[in-house]
Amino acid sequence: MDAQIRVSGGDAVTEYAALGEWLRGERELAGRVRVIHSPPEEGHLGGVLDMLSVALGSGGAVVAMTRSLVAWIQTRRPDVEITIGSPAGGAVKLTARHIKDVDLQVLLQEVRTVLPVPDES
Repeated sequence: MDAQIRVSGGDAVTEYAALGEWLRGERELAGRVRVIHSPPEEGHLGGVLDMLSVALGSGGAVVAMTRSLVAWIQTRRPDVEITIGSPAGGAVKLTARHIKDVDLQVLLQEVRTVLPVPDES
């Protein structure tokens, strides 16, 4: 299962680059983070940065990703928002403005609802 992560607010290209670098720096997520571009529009040479994709093989990777996203968004300006979704649908939103009120265990439960991956055995 892949997590689809979208960023809004601020300068999108800068925020995506910063988040991608942040996630790649996590040992548990190394080699699992990809940049996804939308197809190029007519008359353009390349597609627009659309989202980051994180390959999740176990519940441990979900925990590592969620903790990392919370830590990253705490470093951002108040208008930045992260949406964590799956190809199957459903999404969880995190905003920099409201992150201090987030209970990590509740957030993990929400993310696991959207991204049902097996626990590590």
